[in-house]
Amino acid sequence: MGGVTALCNNAPTMLHSNQEVILGVSIIIKTLNEEKRIAATIESALAGLPGGIGEVIIADSGSRDRTVEIASGYPVIVVQIAPPAQASCGIGPQLGFQYSSFDHICLLDGDMTLDPQFLSDALRFLADNPDAAGVTGHVEEMQTSNLEYARRVQRNAPENRVGDIDRMNGGGLYRRSAIEKTGYISDRNLHGYEEFDLGVRLRSLGWKLHRLDRRFVSHFGHTSNSYRLLVRRWNSMYLFGTGELLRASIGKPYFGRLIAELPELKLWAAVYGWWAASIAILLLAPGIVSGIAAVIALAAVIVLLISVKKGGLAMGLYTVVAWCFHAAAVPAGFFRRRLPPDAWIESRSVGTAQ
Repeated sequence: MGGVTALCNNAPTMLHSNQEVILGVSIIIKTLNEEKRIAATIESALAGLPGGIGEVIIADSGSRDRTVEIASGYPVIVVQIAPPAQASCGIGPQLGFQYSSFDHICLLDGDMTLDPQFLSDALRFLADNPDAAGVTGHVEEMQTSNLEYARRVQRNAPENRVGDIDRMNGGGLYRRSAIEKTGYISDRNLHGYEEFDLGVRLRSLGWKLHRLDRRFVSHFGHTSNSYRLLVRRWNSMYLFGTGELLRASIGKPYFGRLIAELPELKLWAAVYGWWAASIAILLLAPGIVSGIAAVIALAAVIVLLISVKKGGLAMGLYTVVAWCFHAAAVPAGFFRRRLPPDAWIESRSVGTAQ
């Protein structure tokens, strides 16, 4: 591939307890059916390796399109989950991490392109700040579902903050030594909130996370209808992440911190209160028709209030519907069976560095 930075061919491709860690960067690209963007992502990753020292690992969660085939044409390591492992947001980073070799780990999604100078700046920051476990930058959204994007950017979202942060949403550069002290980089059981889970584990050990005021990646995200996206996220169990995170943190020393740092839990609790009030109205109403009318009226008032706050009926209605999806997903995720998060992920090597 012309114009692509060469990979360090002498690096080992699997991490063992007695393996020497090499100075450089292991870029882990998480993929699942990313044939449209994966070539650009890989080329940006290879070009972004400072001095060409490092490796690029494609951690595939079971793509059924040409993602693996395209990736195998580049000088990268390609690994894919194998049964009984199942796709999740948390499995990709850990899959790549268990095959990585270098002392810094950069996480990317398969629909992102890496800023060519980011890793150099990030390595410099980590060298100057030994208490920092990770550093990231801004995720530049190139395309996304309009309502979903508007809902995210209207709040003080974690991906918009500069300076010390509690999580590195969208990825970034991590210090391997910090990751190893937590036991694993990503919990394979999580279908969402895997960045926050890692962040709270690192911070509970005294490490810091930081966002530079510069671009990290360009992200080519979803363009589908927002309501269809909600349904897809339910079907993929992405929305189950909150409940799974709560289950994973029970009994851990950082449980209290996690509860305090997830304001959405209060929102979902309010939704449960709304649902409980609606059930009470139906049970106590003098007739079924009047009960249903009162429940509908209560829902209409809630949508109206949120619409005023959000600046439009469409945004208000979507926000309330999204709340209901998220709240319903919490118990569904909480009661899912868990596997040991630090256990080896069943996988196979599809291609190796050329």
